[in-house]
Amino acid sequence: KFGVFIHWGVFSVPSFGSEWFWWYWQKEKREPYVKFMDTNYPPGFSYEDFGPLFTAEFFDPNQWADILKASGAKYVVLTSKHHEGFTLWGSKYSWNWNAVDVGPKRDLVSELATSVRNRTDLHFGLYHSLFEWFNPLFLEDATNAFKTRKFPTSKSLPELYEIVTKYQPEIIWSDGDGNAPDTYWNSTGFLAWLYNDSPVRDTVVTNDRWGAGSICAHGGFYTCSDRYNPGHLLPHKWENCMTIDRGSWGYRRDARLQDYLAIEDLVKQLVETVSCGGNLLMNIGPTHDGRIAVVFEERLRQVGAWLKVNGEAIYRTKPWRAQNDTVTPGVWYTFSPEEGKVNAIFLNWPISGILELGEPQAKVGETQVKLAGYKELLKWVALGEKGMVIALPQLTPQQLPCQWGWTLQMTDVN
Repeated sequence: KFGVFIHWGVFSVPSFGSEWFWWYWQKEKREPYVKFMDTNYPPGFSYEDFGPLFTAEFFDPNQWADILKASGAKYVVLTSKHHEGFTLWGSKYSWNWNAVDVGPKRDLVSELATSVRNRTDLHFGLYHSLFEWFNPLFLEDATNAFKTRKFPTSKSLPELYEIVTKYQPEIIWSDGDGNAPDTYWNSTGFLAWLYNDSPVRDTVVTNDRWGAGSICAHGGFYTCSDRYNPGHLLPHKWENCMTIDRGSWGYRRDARLQDYLAIEDLVKQLVETVSCGGNLLMNIGPTHDGRIAVVFEERLRQVGAWLKVNGEAIYRTKPWRAQNDTVTPGVWYTFSPEEGKVNAIFLNWPISGILELGEPQAKVGETQVKLAGYKELLKWVALGEKGMVIALPQLTPQQLPCQWGWTLQMTDVN
């Protein structure tokens, strides 16, 4: 239900504007990017020159794993290669443009995978970009309207087989089709191998970004678009991938405090997403020297603290017959099939101390209502056929089981 996305690469060196830095600077020639380079770097400085500056000297995979564990996330997805083509592992197919040969001189994928597996119960996943902005082989294929397939056969596909065989990721998060069809990428050929013959065939899950037209239509779970949060139930498993920094996926030094989502926003996104049958994949961008900035660490630990109290209403739940309440706004429902509990997560504590719910059908003498993290049962009154009024306990701020959102666990409601 909840995972952490990590966008890390050479774009973390300029760490300005966006992880699309290279494209915006060289291809679109956007003014802030051109000006940033002209002001701060010598003439003739190329994007490739950022490679050796991607140093990762503070990268401690054990510390990262501990932060991930504390967040309450059950999976992590690392950008093994973004659209810049730089691989965070020593790929045989990315000569002199990988983390083992250039920059950190370390296999970052291997190190994080090992720490995550040794220290946590998180599922380890890898993001991989199919296309590369400036790879000459890709540009040649694109000029030929993708009738030639030099790039996928010599670069993208060999890399995919390499990361699956070497690191056995349980999630393959594909991206960046470069407007080429899935037949150009031979996505179905790779996926057939992945699900039938690969070392992760029994556990792997995949997304929907495998070629032009496949997004939101084919694949394992649907991502549909970045920051996708439909607000209603979907018939297919889906994921909302979003960023704590609203302006960028990669780390950017020019971010302001108000650019970072507050914990209240993050809890709201998590609750809305899960009640509508989705997973939340929350992104952080580490620095070029391998740190998870303290603002990201704090947000992740806050989510973890909230999940410690309210996790039963998130993990292993299914959508209920109603996703949100019809009477009181800011109330979202989930269902725990194992316990037969309906969870009502409310994001605003009512001033009156009385919470009115329009959806549950309570039965006198049978229905029980509990506040997660509080021991005593709550008093309630049914409202005719449908709906109920619940008296919340009168608690001081110190006595509240948590902040930012609270869960009512109800048994024996229709």
